[in-house]
Amino acid sequence: MTEKGTYIFNKKRECMDRKELEKLQLRRLKNVVNYVYDTVPYYQQQFDQYGVSPDDIKSLEDIRLLPFTTKDDLRKTYPWGMQAAHKDDIVEVHSTSGTTGIPTVVGYTQKDIEIWGEVVARGLAMAGVHKHDTVQNSYGYGLFTGGMGAHYGGQKIGAVVVPTSSGNTNRQLSFMKDFPTDFLTCTPSYGLYLAESLQKQGIDASEIPLRAGVFGAEMWTEEIRHKLENKLGISAHNIYGLTEAIGPGVATECMEQTGMHIQEDHFYPELIDPNTLEPVDPGEKGELVITTLTKTGMPLIRFRTKDLTTLTYEKCACGRTTVRMGRIFGRSDDMLKVKGVIVFPSQVEEVLMKMEELAPAYMIEVSRPDILDIIEVQVEPDPSFLTGTLRDIEELRSVIVKKLKEALGITVKVTIAEPFTIPRSEGKATRVIDHRDFS
Repeated sequence: MTEKGTYIFNKKRECMDRKELEKLQLRRLKNVVNYVYDTVPYYQQQFDQYGVSPDDIKSLEDIRLLPFTTKDDLRKTYPWGMQAAHKDDIVEVHSTSGTTGIPTVVGYTQKDIEIWGEVVARGLAMAGVHKHDTVQNSYGYGLFTGGMGAHYGGQKIGAVVVPTSSGNTNRQLSFMKDFPTDFLTCTPSYGLYLAESLQKQGIDASEIPLRAGVFGAEMWTEEIRHKLENKLGISAHNIYGLTEAIGPGVATECMEQTGMHIQEDHFYPELIDPNTLEPVDPGEKGELVITTLTKTGMPLIRFRTKDLTTLTYEKCACGRTTVRMGRIFGRSDDMLKVKGVIVFPSQVEEVLMKMEELAPAYMIEVSRPDILDIIEVQVEPDPSFLTGTLRDIEELRSVIVKKLKEALGITVKVTIAEPFTIPRSEGKATRVIDHRDFS
């Protein structure tokens, strides 16, 4: 056990000597490349087209010989074209929402489920979960991977998992007090909504014995972390995953809160320039590419996540040797180009969440009524800072406009909404609506 009751769930794997880890990665990389070539016709076709065979993989650097896999590839082969395992060996299915196109369907073998539980257990342990704890799992259950992933990980540790799922907020708050709950798992936006609900009901967060929370499934900033920690009286930890790779558990933040440890014995990470597709150096920003080294249901070779981040290979103070990825600061496919300027939603959030006068809810809308783009940011004043005078509201609006212009380089329209009128989310928050027609 280490500080604050945390421990390393699998010290053998999480603290491996880097050279030994690379030997393990290479062995597993060779195995998975051979496996998909033999079992997935689409991969065999792609490899042949690129003039590469499994025998060409003799070092980890040789992974660059292999073609990338994209969401378009998964959509072309919907629903089962990328599955490597026989259907009789598939025991569970998850899927993306498909809100931006055909959904991605992922089949899991029993071995995949066991690996999933293992990597999430490692992540929960990083945040301090142990077998004597009660974990309130407020991620949604169903085709979305969040609920089941956190569930399997908590059970793997031996903790009591309360599968509240998302929604029914009053019951959630009752469970927190009555069970009582030690750890919370949910999206950061729902965590903030729970904190707001406590405040509205006049419940002091100190009455609820939460120690920490693991938050993911949507991009969030350090400013959101500070709000979660201050409003709930906890330590807030980031977790990263994606349905295509396995779900949550690809990487999680330890108590040092200096990046998320990627479970490198199961997921091989690369960072590339999204424009040139060439590798970028450690510490530089780039697009994360993931190769699954041990999945058997639907392994992925060099999957372009579109998530923009950084990687650092320095040993962490927690003792783990695995590479750490920084926060996702944007996606290469969700950049908003407004008036010729690239705007990431995270830039807006960073500005807004630093302002104590604002509630943790906002909405960005982009439109083009004529020939010029208009970006509008809707915010709410925090009720504790609300004076109710028009003069004060206008002064607040002017301050926000100024701060956003300094951060973005363009002037945006700011609307101050009434408290609690911007929709809250019990799952993944929708923060951006683009009304422009690019057809």
